[in-house]
Order: sequence, then C-alpha cells, then structure tokens
Amino acid sequence: MEKIKKLGKYRNIMLVLMDIFCIAFAYYLGVVLITDTVFKLKPYYTERLSKTIIVSVIVYQLVFHITKRYKNIIKYEDGKDYFMYFILCMVSSIIISIVRKVFHIFMLERTKLILLAGIFISLMMISYRVVIKYILVNDIINKNKNINKEEKKKLLIIGAGNAAHEIIKTIHTRMSATYNIIGIIDDNKKRLNYNVSGVKIIGNRNDIVRICKENKVDLIFFSIANIDNENKKQILNICQQTKAKVRILPGMKEIIKNKKLFENLRDVEIEDILGRDPIKLDNNNIESLIKNKTILVTGGGGSIGSELCRQIIKYKPEKLIMLDIYENSLYNIEIELKTKYPKAKIEAVIASIRDKKRLEEIFEKYRPYLVFHAAAHKHVPLMEHSPLEAIKNNIFGTYNVVNICDKYEVKKFILISTDKAVNPTNIMGATKRMCEMIVQAKNKISKTEFVAVRFGNVLGSNGSVVPLFKKQILEGGPVTVTHKEITRFFMTIPEAVELILQAITYANGGEIFVLDMGEPVKIYDLAVSLIKLSGYIPNEDIEIKITGLRPGEKLYEELLMGEEGLQKTSHDKIFVAEPMDITIDNITEKLEKLDKLLNKENANKEDAKKTMKEIIPTYNEPEKINK
Repeated sequence: MEKIKKLGKYRNIMLVLMDIFCIAFAYYLGVVLITDTVFKLKPYYTERLSKTIIVSVIVYQLVFHITKRYKNIIKYEDGKDYFMYFILCMVSSIIISIVRKVFHIFMLERTKLILLAGIFISLMMISYRVVIKYILVNDIINKNKNINKEEKKKLLIIGAGNAAHEIIKTIHTRMSATYNIIGIIDDNKKRLNYNVSGVKIIGNRNDIVRICKENKVDLIFFSIANIDNENKKQILNICQQTKAKVRILPGMKEIIKNKKLFENLRDVEIEDILGRDPIKLDNNNIESLIKNKTILVTGGGGSIGSELCRQIIKYKPEKLIMLDIYENSLYNIEIELKTKYPKAKIEAVIASIRDKKRLEEIFEKYRPYLVFHAAAHKHVPLMEHSPLEAIKNNIFGTYNVVNICDKYEVKKFILISTDKAVNPTNIMGATKRMCEMIVQAKNKISKTEFVAVRFGNVLGSNGSVVPLFKKQILEGGPVTVTHKEITRFFMTIPEAVELILQAITYANGGEIFVLDMGEPVKIYDLAVSLIKLSGYIPNEDIEIKITGLRPGEKLYEELLMGEEGLQKTSHDKIFVAEPMDITIDNITEKLEKLDKLLNKENANKEDAKKTMKEIIPTYNEPEKINK
C-alpha cells in the first residue's frame, strides 16, 4: 500500500502506460480471435497490428487529454465517469476508422475489429480503475478501523431514502474517521432490519430516545427532505428528548440548488420547531395589482422591506422603487435583485420619510401605483430612550408619506404595522397605533385606498431573539431571557410578506388586516429547544439567565384590540378589523399636540410619554399590563 502511495506522484504516467497496454492488448486479442493464433502471428498481421496500435495510442491519448480524463481523481469516480470512458473509447474507434480510410494507412482493415477492440479497451480501462478505487477506498476504511471508535462521533440517521444513501456514501468514502453510524430510523415498518448502503434500519421515531440513550449518540442527521411540517415538528420534538445535536436537510428547493446533500445539512431553525404549514396564495390577483405597475417600498433595505422587494419583483412590475435612509442595507438588496433580475427596472433611492421636499421629488418623478410603507423605528428599548425620535420618524414620517400618496393619487397605500400597536405599553407601539389611526382617517377623505397590515414578530429580522440565542449558544452561554413567562407570536419573514401581498388584494380602503400568527410561543421554551437541538443540556451545559423585562416590554402581545370586530376574509390566515370611528380632524388635533411637544424647549422622555398617553387612550405603562 505504501508503494501505491509513492507511485501517486507518477499517477498520470502510470495511467497513460496502463491505457497504452489496454490498447495494445485489446488489438492483439482481436487479431487472435480472427486468426486463431495465440503466440506467432503472420508478418502480414504483425505489421498491420503495429501500425494500428501506434495510430490508436495517438488518437486515444489526444481524446483523453482533450476531455481531461487524466484530471479525474480515481477514488471519486462513479458510474457517470465509467460511462464517459466507454463513450470516449467508441468515439476514438470511429476516429481511427476514419483516419485509416482517409490517409490510406497500412492498418488492420476490418472496421468491426477496430470497434470490437474499442469495447475491449473500454472494459479493461474501466476495470483497472475500479480495482484501483477499491484498493484506495478500502485502505482508508481499514486505517479508520484502527482508530478508537470512542474518538468518532456516534451518528443516528433519520430517514431511509436517497438522501440517507448519499450521506452514508459520503461518510464511508471521505469521513469514516469522523463518524460512526449507529443505524437508521424509518417509520416504514416493512423496512425494519433492512440495510441502506450497508447501514441497518434499527427502529422508528418511537425508538429514537431509547437508541440514543443506549448508544450514547452524539449527532442526529435528519435526512427527510419531502416531509410535511407537522411530522417534522413531531420528530424534532422527540429528538429534543435526547442529548444529541440535530442537523437537518432543508426542503427540496434548497437541495436542488446544491446537489451535494451532505453540504446541505444545517442546524435546526426555529421554523422547523414551529412546524407552520406553507402559505397558499392567489397569485393571479396579486399579479394583477403589481404587473406592469410602478411599486414603491419605503424602508426597502430593512427586514420586511427587502423581502417585500424580493417577492414584488417576481410579479414583474414596470419599475420597483426601493427607498431607504440607510445606504448599506439598500445597496445590498439592490445588488442582490439586479444580479438575479438583470432585465428588471430597479431604482434604489436614498431618502428620509421625514423630508417632505425629497418625497415630493420622488413621487413627482416616479408616480407610484402602490406604496408599501415599511420604514419605521421598531426597536422597543431604543425608542423608550429616544421617544421624540420615534414620534418624528414613525408618526410624522408616516403622515408625510400618507399625504404625498393622497396628492399623487396612489392606488393603494399599505402600512406595515405591528402587534405592539395593540394596547401599547411602549412608545414604539403607541406611535404605530397612531399611524393606524392616521391611515384610517385619511382613507375617509382620499381617493387612495389606505390600509394597514398588522402582525407579530418575524423570525430572522433585525433585532430578532433567535439569532441572539444562536450566538449565545455558540459562545457557550448564558442564553438571556427577560422573563420566564414572556410569550410572543412568531412568523417567518417570507410568510409575513406573502400574506401582506395577499391581504392587499382584499383591500377596499380603511381596513386593518390582522395576520394569523398561530399559537403564541414562550420565549423560555424557545431557548430550551434551541439549546437541546444544539446538543446541550439547558442550565447544565448552557445557562438560561433571566434578566428582567426591558423598558416598555410586556409579557403578552395581542393582535386585536377590544373595541375592534374581527371578520374573516377568503384566506384562512387573514382577518380584517372594523374601521375605527376617527376623523381627519381628530388626527389633526392629535398631530398639533405632538408638534407642540417637538417644538417645546428641553422636551424630555416624560413629556413625550405624557403626550402620547393623551392622544392614544389605550397606551398604558407596562406595569399595569404585566400582571
């Protein structure tokens, strides 16, 4: 085996010599079959055979070098490579026959003999390469057998399909020194005790906890890509009862993008644990609103705004205008979309929604048909420390955009609101509640249809708790939770945006659409799940530290106010609240109070909170709500 290793640096010379031998022997074998003479050939055949071999070696080497066959790593060759060797040998045989006829070279005359030799050559070339691969692979396996099994990570694979086969094959050929595969889990009872690539199916989902405990499993690979969300959630919940870290294959769409299945394995995301079903959309209605229209998105570089841009561009707008004050995030989404959709008309515009003159320039130039208003200050604790900035940006910024949309007769204006606007306990939520009031009041006097869409926390957004937890787990803890009983609604960003686009197709103006966020999730339970699925024990390996509620934070979020009636739409995840009885005069009076506050010399946080409580009756201190 050591000799083979030393010969590694001369591999190409050795392969060329082996191939030349295959060519010579194949032609010799062909002549023997014709002449029925093994050792002593007639001079006639000897001369012709010699010239045929020389021409064939030249042709084969040219073909193999042009197609870079000698660049292949034999250890990783498979059926596709072997088939290619056969094709190239047949092509070479045809070229040799043509050369013989065109140049009248004194060679073996029978074309059938040349083609027969081509078949022999391909079989011999493939055979010796298979033998070399077998020797190399078995050498690795034998060496790994000598490694102490305790040093390897004990692995359990869930799912006995094609993905499991690919993962096992990868581990056996390249990573057997790292992993010791305990077995496979599959719910199909008929498959029990069968093998996949030499690995035995040892149980179903109900056996996972027992198997992991008995074998001290370190890792679980969840290899089922085409599974419904509910079953995935159930199996992952079982995996949480073990001490093993879980890695998971994503959906089929992601796998298709990257065919190397092993590289697709990722850590478990909160979306996997929540097990929410995919959203069903009426794409035709959405397309009719967007296609060939100019669409403007404020806050286009933010979490929701950028996803709005990603999904809007799929419906082929005439032009997409992305407006944001923060240049870096806006630049990122601009490059992403222009790379993916080079023919689309996309404009990235730097502007502040506080700047009336700048908004006037933009709307005069582009005349948008739809406006999605996602720009806002959203970080609760930061806005508690800077309430005047929240009022300037969220309330007066929204009022500026609303008025400019009215002036330029935009078809629909869509405010992106939040569950924190319901019985707000913080300045951010109170400002968003005021924005909802502005939208509903303006709708009564405008040709533009003004609506709001309200939903809770989105996973992966800027400031989301999930990335923070992952970072803290990676650093060894502690994982910080503000209160053991705190709950939140969660939705993925793409899911939220899909429902926003669907909701606007139902809009007649004045509605507040409320998205079904599913069941509320305890943040503490979320932290426990993420720690367990990362292969750690909560409060043993990774501490969960209770830090106390932050300024303006409440224990439970609500999506609907007490005075609002809730009606169904034709989509089971979208509801609509009855319009509030508020006029533009009421809004003007409230805005005047806020304007006086902003112009007051030395206005402070307490002044801001006092004024907001006067104009938003449902705004309360968190202490009164958190009981």
